[in-house]
Amino acid sequence: MADTLSKLAKPAGSTEKKIRKGRGVGSGIGKTAGRGQKGQYARRSRGVKRGFEGGQTPLARRLPKRGFTNKFADKVAEVNVCQLEAFAAGAKVDEAALRAAGLVKGACDKIKVLGKGDLTKAVTVTAHAFSKSAQEKIAKAGGKTLLVSAAAGE
Repeated sequence: MADTLSKLAKPAGSTEKKIRKGRGVGSGIGKTAGRGQKGQYARRSRGVKRGFEGGQTPLARRLPKRGFTNKFADKVAEVNVCQLEAFAAGAKVDEAALRAAGLVKGACDKIKVLGKGDLTKAVTVTAHAFSKSAQEKIAKAGGKTLLVSAAAGE
């Protein structure tokens, strides 16, 4: 096996010789190294910085800056009462059930139930938060609302 490994070689033509730019006029790619004379493409590394608009004030600087985005804010998924109509009467609706039904998608920190629409079935809903109108509509339909922190202790 040692004989075979020591005799391994690349197939002919599998690698091409690297072009060495700027190595004298006689090389064919000497002096300006294929970049031509003067100008922005002869300088720097071929081209301009990202967002550079030829000396004009870039768009990112022309637009007004307003507001603030808190990167630590919780991402809240919202579910309306009318969407809970998809569940059977007496069902226990929690995050897993909402995801299975496709009502909550992607990453979220909390789930809040909002009061849009009507509910005709009695369901037990477990979420991080409820609007007052959502609580009233769920209770009116004969269902229960459980906060996640309270449900975790049971």
